[in-house]
Amino acid sequence: MLESIYHTNEAPYAFALNQTHLKVRIRMKKNATLSCSIVHADRYHSPGTELPQEMEKVGFTRHFDYYETMVELPKRRLRYLFMVRTREGNDVWYGERGASMHRAEAGYFHFSYICDADIPQVPSWLPEAIVYQIFPDRFRNGDLTNDPKGVQPWTQEDKPESESLFGGDIQGIIEKLPYLAELGVNTIYLTPIFKSPSNHKYDVTDYYKIDPSFGDIGLLKLLKWSAKQQGMRLILDAVFNHSGDQFFAFRDVLDSGDASPYKDWYHVHNFPIVQKPVPSYETFSHAESTMPKLNTSNPKVVDYLLKVARYWIEEVGIDGWRLDVANEVDQQFWRQLRTEVKGISSELALIGEIMHQAGPWLRGDQFDSVMNYLFREAVLDFFARQTVGATRFLEEIVQIQMSYTDQANSAMLQLLGSHDTERFLTSCMKGGWGWNKTETAVARMKLAVCFQFTYLGMPMIYYGDEVGMTGETDPDCRKPMVWESSEQNGEMLALYRKLAALRKRHIVLTRGNFRLWFVDEARNAFGFLREYDGKRVAVIIHHSPNPQELVVTAPWTASNNQLSDVLNEVEYVVSVSDSCLTVQLPAFGCAILTD
Repeated sequence: MLESIYHTNEAPYAFALNQTHLKVRIRMKKNATLSCSIVHADRYHSPGTELPQEMEKVGFTRHFDYYETMVELPKRRLRYLFMVRTREGNDVWYGERGASMHRAEAGYFHFSYICDADIPQVPSWLPEAIVYQIFPDRFRNGDLTNDPKGVQPWTQEDKPESESLFGGDIQGIIEKLPYLAELGVNTIYLTPIFKSPSNHKYDVTDYYKIDPSFGDIGLLKLLKWSAKQQGMRLILDAVFNHSGDQFFAFRDVLDSGDASPYKDWYHVHNFPIVQKPVPSYETFSHAESTMPKLNTSNPKVVDYLLKVARYWIEEVGIDGWRLDVANEVDQQFWRQLRTEVKGISSELALIGEIMHQAGPWLRGDQFDSVMNYLFREAVLDFFARQTVGATRFLEEIVQIQMSYTDQANSAMLQLLGSHDTERFLTSCMKGGWGWNKTETAVARMKLAVCFQFTYLGMPMIYYGDEVGMTGETDPDCRKPMVWESSEQNGEMLALYRKLAALRKRHIVLTRGNFRLWFVDEARNAFGFLREYDGKRVAVIIHHSPNPQELVVTAPWTASNNQLSDVLNEVEYVVSVSDSCLTVQLPAFGCAILTD
């Protein structure tokens, strides 16, 4: 048990919430402890003046329990150690020197000082954001006059090819802003819109020019203005890991070779440059010759890219950047980018694309948030693939949550799918039961959406998911948007609208913490609580094809002994005698309970 205890005096185990409050966490062997307390004092107070403060068990994973508490630091300094009471009745001390049965041998941890610059900060609006991702070529063709050559009919009948063009543009997005507003979206994220020879635009030719097939800077400004009138923000996609091979700097390297002043803008292995069959330079992904990797350790490259980031903020007024292939760019560049962008406004968002554990990028000096693919994988395992039960799913969710600070968790971009992944509904269809497969797949996706919209962070809708679009991985997940109401899943769309409205109505769903309420492995159900500033919501997720009557301990002492299910508009009575709550749930049902 002693060897399993773990804490370190840095994020995500110790981090400032503000100038006078510190969040402290500790990890220990699962089911091995009765309680845990932090014993603490100001660093400059004499030994023996420490006070105990009980910690709360906030979650568990397959092997560990997590405890945490918030400690007030009037003078911003802390000296502390932990006292753990085991199930055997022993008191174990844990400090900087490790675990011991003797307090003096454990030593103290120190949090030297809460410096203002080290307090993790995210834009105030991020926790309340409902994000809608648009792949511009596939969302809406609003201007036929700017269609590129070879535009295909706007149809779902055939799978797109990797180079298919459908003519979607900025004008089409502007025309559909009322639709997005009715859906409840308040933040639009566009994949790249800068000049490029491809349909996806991740091979940028000119970082200062909108691709003519999408429009121009005047139209982008109109989109930004129109979105603002609808209460929406706009985030663009920054491709700073690599350029396109038609970008001016790389063209010069191709033409001038070793004599090019831009040769150090890239990672060239040898000259003359060869593009086929194997490029003689580093690229994005595996030998993608049209996407040469930029050298962000070169000050001239850094200066160029920082000016690009600043230009679109100042010229158009965008609200932030999503940062492509963020884990393959050096972290010093991201720190410089943050300084540049946050120097304009602390309310500008920086969201990294990282498909794995992202702790090093989320400590307050680089990104505000990342696209949380770990969350997506956990949700896929439980709701779509059905390879894990309720307990294992919660363990995965807690593991992700405990990997980050509260600030980062509040701003995580929680996605079910994106332009790089199989559509979530398709995944549900592959993982469904044998009977009525399409119907149960839709029901399970709807249940996943209920969890997505009631959990921590920003729910992200990939265009078309809200109307039941399907598709395998790229390019099939990039079909043209379905606009004919007869081909849309009306029940799915209505659920998205209702959940978005509930998030806006109940601040606890955007600002509240997350605590496990119960888990019922036999019925594949669980409940959790969101609490904020005296307000609270309890959520029940029931992932089973069988209707169930769940009898659980009431999440709190309800006024008038009554709770309201605001999702299904049902009233429930809490038993006065035993404080139990009986909830009737249909197959794949969700309840969102309030006083």
